[in-house]
Amino acid sequence: MKLINFTVAGHTRVGAIVNNQIIDLNYAYQAQLKSEGKYRFEKIAEAFVPANSDELYQGGKESLQLAQSAIDFILENPNSIDKKVIYNRNEVKVEAPVQKPGKIICVGHNYREHILEMGRELPSNPVIFAKFANTVLGPEDDIPHFPISEQLDYEAEFTFVIGKRARNVSEEDALDYVAGYTITNDVTYRDIQRRTLQWLQGKSVDGSAPMGPYLVTSDELSDPSGLNVVLKVNGEVRQSTNTANLVFDVPKLVSFLSNLMTLEPGDVVLTGTPGGVGVAMNPPQFLKDGDVVTIEIDKIGVLENKVKTVNEYELV
Repeated sequence: MKLINFTVAGHTRVGAIVNNQIIDLNYAYQAQLKSEGKYRFEKIAEAFVPANSDELYQGGKESLQLAQSAIDFILENPNSIDKKVIYNRNEVKVEAPVQKPGKIICVGHNYREHILEMGRELPSNPVIFAKFANTVLGPEDDIPHFPISEQLDYEAEFTFVIGKRARNVSEEDALDYVAGYTITNDVTYRDIQRRTLQWLQGKSVDGSAPMGPYLVTSDELSDPSGLNVVLKVNGEVRQSTNTANLVFDVPKLVSFLSNLMTLEPGDVVLTGTPGGVGVAMNPPQFLKDGDVVTIEIDKIGVLENKVKTVNEYELV
């Protein structure tokens, strides 16, 4: 499945993209249960296939399997409920596939070529830092450029989302704990990042994690290796790599992180960025108002956002 959050009439709900249309999963499951003569079908649907994507991830594989069953049902019975279930893309606003992650864990120095361009040695352990839920933006949102710095940079990130609670997981079992995969732009204020030894300041500014366009579930994308990753600014290729070049791949990261902390459903992990960041160019090339940043990853899709200069007091 391709899971998507969408907003219509002021409400954000979780759906799936099928044939370039969006199916509301909760309403689809309600329709299926009602057709089976279930009492309290609305309450049952909310428990097992909730309208909130973050709660859906908490349901693990069982909820995703029920969601797929509901999709199959509604495609065969599109008029089986009095609520609107199927939308065209142009009828809704597409949001980030995870709305309020409990943790956003980022991995630094994880592509060989990026490590070399930054003049560093390959790490023996993953370099870990964090972003927070305030950074999350959707694929149709502008990247806000606040007047706190002129060194706004991009970072293409292959991203995975945890699908069930993970603690002390082996590499062999690691992929069973992944709900699916998406794309994130780890937008970074470089001078703020580097004014202390800790990177957090330059990574945690509001709106600095555009994410999307949807989550490809792990049953559809079972092998996260060998995927091409390309980032363009205004059509110019700046970053190009393959997930085969990761120093620490997805199984290693799940195992490593779950031995440090309990990973919960909906937690987001950014696996690192390749070479070609703006700060490493000669001369450096930072993002400015109106720039369009496009990230494409094989088997996942395209995340595209425009940079917009905003007043530091404007709400994102």
